[in-house]
Amino acid sequence: MEKLVYGGDALARDNGQVILIPFLLPGEPARVRVVEQKPQLLKARVEELLAPSVHRAEPRCRHFGACGGCHYQHAVYEYQLEQKLAILREVFSRVGKMEAPAEIEVLSGPPFGYRNRAQFHYDGRNLGYHEAGSRNVLAIEDCPISSPKLLESYGRLRLMSKDSRFPRFLRTLELFTNETDVQLNVLSSAQPAARRFFDWCAREIPGLLSGALTYTAAGFEFRVSHDAFFQVNRFLIEPLVEAALRDAEGESALDLYSGAGLFSLPLAKRIPKVTAVESGAAAWRDLRFNAERAGVAVDARQASTEQFLAAGPPADFVLADPPRAGLGKHVVQRLLETKPRRLTIVSCDPATLARDLAALCGAYTLDSLTMIDLFPQTFHIETVARLRLA
Repeated sequence: MEKLVYGGDALARDNGQVILIPFLLPGEPARVRVVEQKPQLLKARVEELLAPSVHRAEPRCRHFGACGGCHYQHAVYEYQLEQKLAILREVFSRVGKMEAPAEIEVLSGPPFGYRNRAQFHYDGRNLGYHEAGSRNVLAIEDCPISSPKLLESYGRLRLMSKDSRFPRFLRTLELFTNETDVQLNVLSSAQPAARRFFDWCAREIPGLLSGALTYTAAGFEFRVSHDAFFQVNRFLIEPLVEAALRDAEGESALDLYSGAGLFSLPLAKRIPKVTAVESGAAAWRDLRFNAERAGVAVDARQASTEQFLAAGPPADFVLADPPRAGLGKHVVQRLLETKPRRLTIVSCDPATLARDLAALCGAYTLDSLTMIDLFPQTFHIETVARLRLA
């Protein structure tokens, strides 16, 4: 195995063909069986591990390897961080045709028990996660990366799924918790669930709410409604906010893709004029409520970032926390036209970040990068890129 690549697999080569194999580490020899063949690419599974790496760990989860949720539990945590840094640098070079800074700050927290939110799939018989490389549902009994309250709530829901009263038409359920209260969201269903199902859940799941959940973080209280996004690592929310706002300065700021206001509210304590832009109706309503309750001045706009920037005024500081697709060429172009003095991008995908930075770095200098390991045991990489006008 040469290296780990973004996506969780290890990479090897054979006669010019790339082979991707999950659950191996760089340097480990193994016998593998090809399970999928494409031009210049093979996918394989391990038949026999011949010599384990010194960086190999015993997975804590009994479902690891079968469950598709985690990718790196077979590696000690410090080595996971080293490999993610190497992957981040490789993606910058390959996709962005640029070198990452020599020094990249790394922020991490406890590698287990961190998730405050999770989605569970149901096939009419089993409730759990998708199997690795499949849409089949694996009925899990435990999940070491989940918080105690999340696990407790899932356990109650799992018992309910064995009851004849449990709706067989449900497909995807989500649990979200602040370790006291619990929010249950039905994300996918063949038909609407009746009120009596939610009443039953309220009796069986301690702390279950019927409406929005209040999450305390970064010195503020955030109302988070059913359709609103919030960060899932309960240990690293404050470090993420601090890293994202480290260079915030000036008289005016934009918070793009603002959600319920995780960055907007603390940003309003630093900069006099803050405009937050969010397209989702539920998150936008939460944003307005949260700002008013906190007593901070935030001009909340319900619009897509593309729509707002087409006519919106420039700002001294811009923070952008886009979805996995990144900023995209239209947003990048508008930022190049308005030229904020400071620009910070919070990214959950290194490839789209590298693409966007490559387009921006003619006018901007990349000052620093911070890798925040919001998703230990998985291949996901969160990065904060801080830029200044050249």
